[in-house]
Amino acid sequence: MIRIPTPELKRRHVVSGLAAVATATALPGLAALAQARLIATPRQTLGPFYPVEWSGDIDNDLVVVKGEAAQAMGQVTYVMGRVLDLSGAPIAGARIEIWQCDANGRYRHPSDRNGQRDAAFQGRGHTLTGSDGRYSFRTIRPVPYPGRTPHIHFAIVAPSRPQLVTQMYVAGEPGNARDGLLQSISDPRQRDAVIVKLEPAERLEPKALAGTFDIVMG
Repeated sequence: MIRIPTPELKRRHVVSGLAAVATATALPGLAALAQARLIATPRQTLGPFYPVEWSGDIDNDLVVVKGEAAQAMGQVTYVMGRVLDLSGAPIAGARIEIWQCDANGRYRHPSDRNGQRDAAFQGRGHTLTGSDGRYSFRTIRPVPYPGRTPHIHFAIVAPSRPQLVTQMYVAGEPGNARDGLLQSISDPRQRDAVIVKLEPAERLEPKALAGTFDIVMG
């Protein structure tokens, strides 16, 4: 596995890596080459369960909580990607926060009373993008929540830019077609951009999954 040079990774091993997403393209009728503009990641609701506290263990490994003997329930999943601007340039120093429900379908939030909370699941975490815009999280495969298809919440704060709040969805989930928030994204290109294929990642960890979620700030 590869170390990513972010401060919170001193005690956790998290993989990085993904293919570049923006390529130079020639615009018809123009002599100069221009870089293709990317599709901005759509904004979505913050939701009712944005974490109320960010103290303690809040690094980018949500599967292991400091002080807990057990590992979180659920299938280990690596989510990685880059934060880019519309031209495809990487955005360094962006803070990325994620939060999601545990394998029992419960958020780490005092207002969520849905089932028994998995104390071994960190529930929320954050990291900073490197000079190449890359980030990575080790978490669990998201599971359905009452009324919602599996998803992971993201909040991104980049220097000199407004906060972007969005959600990542899982390709192939039957609930995607019925999810009101996902289907509210009217542009099919933007909708497709937040749906991520999770694939086996035995090279990273036995029985783990991995997916790439690039975030484009408009």
